[in-house]
Amino acid sequence: MRRVSPGMAVILLLLAGFVLAAVAADFLAPFDPLRQSLLLRLRPPGALVGGHTLWLGSDDLGRDLLSRILFGARASLAVAVLSVSVSLLVGGVLGMLAGWFGGWTAILVMRLVDAMLSIPAILLAVLTVAVLGPGFFKLVLVLGLTRWPRYTRVAYAQTLQVASLPYIRAAEMAGCGPARLLRRHILPNIAGPLMVVATSEFGLMILFEAGLSFLGLGIQPPTPSWGSIMSAGRQYVERAWWLTVFPGACLFVLVLCVNVFGDWLRDRVDPRARGRG
Repeated sequence: MRRVSPGMAVILLLLAGFVLAAVAADFLAPFDPLRQSLLLRLRPPGALVGGHTLWLGSDDLGRDLLSRILFGARASLAVAVLSVSVSLLVGGVLGMLAGWFGGWTAILVMRLVDAMLSIPAILLAVLTVAVLGPGFFKLVLVLGLTRWPRYTRVAYAQTLQVASLPYIRAAEMAGCGPARLLRRHILPNIAGPLMVVATSEFGLMILFEAGLSFLGLGIQPPTPSWGSIMSAGRQYVERAWWLTVFPGACLFVLVLCVNVFGDWLRDRVDPRARGRG
């Protein structure tokens, strides 16, 4: 078993830090992220206010930026986790059904996958949110239901491979039904590749949420979101650079860490990648 490299250990610590910030934002945030004070608007990082320090400054409504970034991490990670879960569930089930039953089931599912993949995911998400309206749960459903084809392709290919194994055929001849076969024998064998896809999609969901929130189609004010914070801060780039730099840096580091972790996990799961390492 290979040891975790120092670089990977740093990535894991950063990811743990983001998760901790999202989960414990209520305890870590020095101020109420929704509390406004026009007397404190656009204070620079390190400004002292009533004996307290605004470590990352304040926004155009006098709200503490550090507190809003901490709660914004919760919104981004919550949307990413839930949307990836929806995509994984829908895509994984359809892929297993297509791979196991084949025939017209496989043809219909895979042609639907081809049709979905022919439309840019971010364009489809923008159009769908614009029609349904913004909101947390609508955003989760839209992102989840636009990214399931990637899971379907992987689940389909892996199910075809696993279904041909002798013990699967033996279980089928012993009277094991399709539902039990898929749940007890197929799913555990294809879970690894699906989790690799989920990890790579996780960073993309964070970017999609930030992009939609930046356009005003995602998390709605006053709820903090990295995308909406940057959107409001773009009007003050010259006067208050911290409103876009700090949430943008958090977004960059988080997505980078997720992508590096996804590559590391792929190397662990894929025997061919492990051999190259």
